[in-house]
Amino acid sequence: MYAIVGGHGAPGATVTALAMLHAWPLQSGQRVLLAECDPDGGVILPGALEGRLDGSRGLGQLGVADRRGQLAQTLMTQLTDVSPGGTADRLLLPGVSDPAQYPGLAYVWHSLAELLVALEGQGVDVLLDLGRSGATGPSAVLAQRADAVLVVVRSTLRSLTTAHPRVAALRADLEANGTGSDGLGLVMIEEGPYKAADVSAQLGSPVVGLLPHSPAVAAVLSDGGNTHDRRFVRSPLLRASRTVIDEARSRVSRRRLRLTPQQVPYPEAEQTEYQQPVPPPRPAPQQQPQPQPQYQHQPQPDWQQEQLYRRPAEPPEQPGRAGTAGRPVYGPVPNPVPPSPPAPMPMPVPGATGGATNGATNGRGPAEGAAGDLHNQVVSHAR
Repeated sequence: MYAIVGGHGAPGATVTALAMLHAWPLQSGQRVLLAECDPDGGVILPGALEGRLDGSRGLGQLGVADRRGQLAQTLMTQLTDVSPGGTADRLLLPGVSDPAQYPGLAYVWHSLAELLVALEGQGVDVLLDLGRSGATGPSAVLAQRADAVLVVVRSTLRSLTTAHPRVAALRADLEANGTGSDGLGLVMIEEGPYKAADVSAQLGSPVVGLLPHSPAVAAVLSDGGNTHDRRFVRSPLLRASRTVIDEARSRVSRRRLRLTPQQVPYPEAEQTEYQQPVPPPRPAPQQQPQPQPQYQHQPQPDWQQEQLYRRPAEPPEQPGRAGTAGRPVYGPVPNPVPPSPPAPMPMPVPGATGGATNGATNGRGPAEGAAGDLHNQVVSHAR
């Protein structure tokens, strides 16, 4: 979408817009639309079209359609085909015939801007004729949404003097509310003595293209005439208009390429001091199976074993028990042997006399010998 802006002194914004409409290069399936959005009223119907259409068709019908929610459908019915062969590839939306209709469009401009921007997806390039005051006020959103804003000036002192504050105000508005002032450019009509480099330096914007001062050819676009004539199609004004179009489209392509973020794959991305690329995520490490611990007998020191096997009170060593006192006894420990009951006293044998107790025969008889044997058995049992 390209917005053409004029200024005081009628520098020729509408003529420039019509020249670009007729010179716009089209490929198969592409179209170009010129919307006359000058708040001061449209001049194309009574001028270039010589009044062949009535004022009932045009921009003024979109206010009611927008309130009814039928803006897109109504827009297509308000277009006029101005292509030489009637192929409907060069379309015109006439402006309001009466400036009093302009306040009724105050709430239409935002919806119309979105609709015109969406036409690019259908292969339609849009030209906007904003006149000298269409880039300010309620319709300023059209200039803010445009890909390029072209201010038409003449290389005369009067035109450049009046254009200087307007270009500065438009630049500030695009910086504050639009997509930036890098899409702002100048289209200079070579009528005065000033060069393009001097004009660009004074106004602070680049000169996109130069148009020759051709009053005769410009009169066909402003007041009507045969636009299908070969001399008109091959005129210097139309050829210069194609050069302006090529330069404007090239600037828009470079601007879009600069504003579009570039997707550079890692690791070819350029690394800077303040921006480091994020490395790709590493795969999660696989859990290795841990070997199950096997039980191994660990020998313990002697002092720990003594604590495990030591009895609080070790009974005195009994005859016939294995082991040595003070040393650990492996295996089950038997209970202490209870003490033996007291030995019974020997029964007195009649006729025996006391004396010997050891069971030896000291010249005594059998009775004594028998008694001595019994005594030995009792003593042995007690033990």
